[in-house]
Amino acid sequence: MPHVRDELLVLLRCPVTRSSLVQDGDDLVSTVPGPGGQPLRYRIEDEIVLLLRPEQVAAAVSAGSDQHDPRSADQSFTAGQPEATS
Repeated sequence: MPHVRDELLVLLRCPVTRSSLVQDGDDLVSTVPGPGGQPLRYRIEDEIVLLLRPEQVAAAVSAGSDQHDPRSADQSFTAGQPEATS
């Protein structure tokens, strides 16, 4: 189970409620209920806290990899070479 150091935990806030977070297993949990009346949970993956709102997590998971890097959608971009300017 990943552990978030206390020094970091005191700085982190829930992006929805702005409340402090407490660790519960592999998640950080808001100390104030969210809009649905339940505390909000944020996963810790590969020792990185994913402080994304639930709708943002769903969008990130469903997005193709080309949607994460705006350069990959640019047809003039070639890896390792600067973009040509006209």
